[in-house]
Order: sequence, then structure tokens, then C-alpha cells
Amino acid sequence: MNLRGVDLNLLVTLDALLAECNVTRAAERLGLSQPTASTQLAKLREIFDDPLLVPADKGRGMSPTARAIALQAPLHAVLRELDAIVTLRPDFDPKRDARDFVIAATDGATAVLGLPLVERLHCVAGPRVRMAFVTPDTATIAEQLESGAADLLIGAERALPQTARTRTLVTERFVVTQRKGHPRGTGPMTLDQYCALDHVLVSLSGGNFVGYMDELLASLGRRRRVAISVQQFLTAPAIVETTDYLCTLPSRLAARNAHRLDAFELPFESEIFSLHAAWHPRFHTDPQHRWLREQLVDAAREVAPPMGAAIGAAIGSAIGPAARGSTAASIDPAVTT
Repeated sequence: MNLRGVDLNLLVTLDALLAECNVTRAAERLGLSQPTASTQLAKLREIFDDPLLVPADKGRGMSPTARAIALQAPLHAVLRELDAIVTLRPDFDPKRDARDFVIAATDGATAVLGLPLVERLHCVAGPRVRMAFVTPDTATIAEQLESGAADLLIGAERALPQTARTRTLVTERFVVTQRKGHPRGTGPMTLDQYCALDHVLVSLSGGNFVGYMDELLASLGRRRRVAISVQQFLTAPAIVETTDYLCTLPSRLAARNAHRLDAFELPFESEIFSLHAAWHPRFHTDPQHRWLREQLVDAAREVAPPMGAAIGAAIGSAIGPAARGSTAASIDPAVTT
């Protein structure tokens, strides 16, 4: 027998016929008409080269042949397994199952959303769930998402592959930070103060002393002095804490460091930016992948926008006047300050 030429629905009909030994009752069980069931029985007799069911000696119903009796148990078992395969909805138990997740994220995205995600996974996942953060390569990230080498990309909109499914996680803005007890005091930051004091600049490409804020200042005919340039957002707060330098940081990162840094509105307009999650469509319904995305979205919700007089109204529900009406800059604010 060549299965390629067999309609598997006929095997379902055969299972019902062998269970009922009656064409009419088998048809009712399958939701078929009696003529349709009879036609299918004729096809099955041809396939198996056996009558399968013959009239009963007492004249009522039908009796299975020896071949049919031999087929009944294994056929029913196989159909049950096929049904289980077709109806399978795989689940993921983060407390029990093992899974390594890879998230491609810039340092800024990791600082804003990666840390809250790690904190959340520490609470909701078991010891067999592990997570790796890697720096995304714009030339290969689309292929990595498609192959599963990276599960998610977290980044600014311009960094997202066109073929990916995406979701906006947070809308961010920048604030300027200084150490606790800074000699400048805790009044609103003025433009003259911002330009007069030395700065720590975060440049993810490394080694730059000119960033997004310098471009904005230049449009005002002003400039600042960058004393220190680092590649990591997470490094900057430690430097600011022990010096009199200023550093412009994403507001949520500043809020996470509120125990050691004071944060203030920028004294000029700056562009807000959004961070997004991106993944390949082939993994959209994967239970493990879906669980990870849900954790990331929940972590983003839990990262409350900073409040207070020092840094203004909540981000996401209102955009402060320092950001409203600004225009896009040629330097990506998500990768350099």
C-alpha cells in the first residue's frame, strides 16, 4: 500500500465502521450521509483488497473480517496519536523547562529595559531558564532573528528589520544628571550651566567626543566640553557619582540611579525616542518566544516613568515642553548623548 495515494479521512471512516459494524451508525457518528459512508467503505475494500465488513449471520448489522479485526486496535491507536499531534498546543513552564534566550540590545536598551527584565525573570523563571544579552550587528540581525540565533531585538525604530514583527515598549527622553551634593546646587539646570560644566558622553560606537546633545547645542550657537567618553550607559552613573561631571542619560536610567544622582530637565529642546521589540514572524506563536515577549512587555510596564519636580511629568502620559516640537537629528539619540 502506498500512503501517498490514500485519503487519511478514509482511515477515520474505517475506524468508525469497525467500531459500529453498521454503515448507518458509522455515518451518523462521522456526520456523513449513509451513501457517502457506503462509497468510502467501497474505496477501503479496494485499498485493503479485503471485504473488511460482511453481512452478519443473523441478518442484522455486519461482521468484521479477520483482516479488519487485525487492523482495528493498531488503527485506532494510530488515529489517536495523529489526533494528539494535530491538536497539540505546546506549552512552556518557565519554572520547570530549560531554555536559553538570546536578546540583541544596545547598551542603552539594556540599561533601560534589560535590567528590569532580568529582575523580573529572577522572580518568575526557574534555574533552567537562562538569558544572554548580545550587541546587535545591523548587517546580520535580520538573519539572526530568522534563524533563531537571536530571539529578540530591542532597539530604536530605525534599527528594526523591515521583515520583523515589532512592538513599541517605551517612549523615552533625556535628562541631565549630576552627583548628590554637587556644588552647582539643585536648582533647575540653565543653559549657561550646562555649557560651562564638564560632561561625560556615552558613545556606543566608542571614542567620540561629539554626540547628539552637541548637535542640538550647535543649532543654538552653543557648545559644551566633553571630558570623558564611554561606550556604556551603565558605566556613566558611577563616573558622575564620584566627580563634578554632568551626564545626559535616558530618564528611566536616571531614575534607577536616583539614590546617587540628581536629575533635571534639559535646558533646551531634545528629541524623544522609542524603544521597540522585534522578532521574526516564524516565532510569533512559539510558546517559549511568546512567554519571553510577555515578560519584556510586563517589565516595560513596570518601569514607571520618573516623577517629581526635578525631572518633570511622567513620560508616556505627557511630553515635557523641553521635548515637544523638536525635530529629528542626524545623530541617533538612542546610541549617543
